[in-house]
Amino acid sequence: MPHHKIAIILILSFSLLYPKEIHPTFKLESMGFINDFAVHKSIIYLGNDEGSVDVFDLTTGKLINQIVLDLVTTRLGDLISPNVLSVDYLNGKLLIVSTGAGSYRNVWIYQNLQLKKIIAEDKKLTIKEARFIDDEKLLLGTFSSEVILHDIGESYNVYKRHVTQSTLCDIQLSEDKTKVIMSDESGEIRLLDVKTSETLKVYDSQNVDKVYHVAYAKGVIVTAGQDRRVAVYQEGKKDYHIKSDFLVYCCGISPSGKVGIYSSNEKHHLQLFDTKTEKKLDTLIGHKGMVNQIKFINEKELFSVERSPYIYYWRLD
Repeated sequence: MPHHKIAIILILSFSLLYPKEIHPTFKLESMGFINDFAVHKSIIYLGNDEGSVDVFDLTTGKLINQIVLDLVTTRLGDLISPNVLSVDYLNGKLLIVSTGAGSYRNVWIYQNLQLKKIIAEDKKLTIKEARFIDDEKLLLGTFSSEVILHDIGESYNVYKRHVTQSTLCDIQLSEDKTKVIMSDESGEIRLLDVKTSETLKVYDSQNVDKVYHVAYAKGVIVTAGQDRRVAVYQEGKKDYHIKSDFLVYCCGISPSGKVGIYSSNEKHHLQLFDTKTEKKLDTLIGHKGMVNQIKFINEKELFSVERSPYIYYWRLD
């Protein structure tokens, strides 16, 4: 065999056997610290703490729109920018949750360049996250661990259920949006039916403390815990956890459910791993602050944000 072919085989074998470090391909800068984001085709929507959703074209990296929310009047009469806590996209509509007066929330829908408030702060809801179920219904999760199915057209709640006494940490919908995974400060993970709010399952928790974040794909759940554990729950397989050397603030999962990722140390590295074998894969290096969102857009591409104005794009080999 020619020497150059042997060299190529050795290089490929080495890359498969030994995980490597991956650096971000590029990063974008928002007008404020990014809390949440949504991606649709070549457009990304960044919700920040300066009262706007910044819209970037990913093909050019340029800011193409900025959705600016109304200023909020504080109890002292000062005008401040609201904090955008949650964004979601569906069929040309953008769903936005922002802070209002007295720590209550406003919920908006942005469509055809028009911004419409659909739930006002006078409803006194402390919404943490909101997600589209379909064109007419939203799922809302509040800090007090209420789940609410809200009908947009009729402007009423189909149900409002207080699920647990612990504070809500995160919710994540299944791909078909029929189920929701819910984590809280107790470390418990619950699977709920979106249509009825019925609890389908409470998992035997692999976490013993607050679960900051959950990710879900193809029946696989990954969690990020204050107890320095990354828990994995899989249908038909034994649950397990991976021990980290630092608090795990955030996690993610590829659309196939085969690759998980979590924030792994005080240097804010992101660690990829095989959800089936528990084997650690490549490490993503480049973050400067605490990571709070990681989202795959396909098996090879993902975005992540930290407590800063920056969002990072990563391309996996």
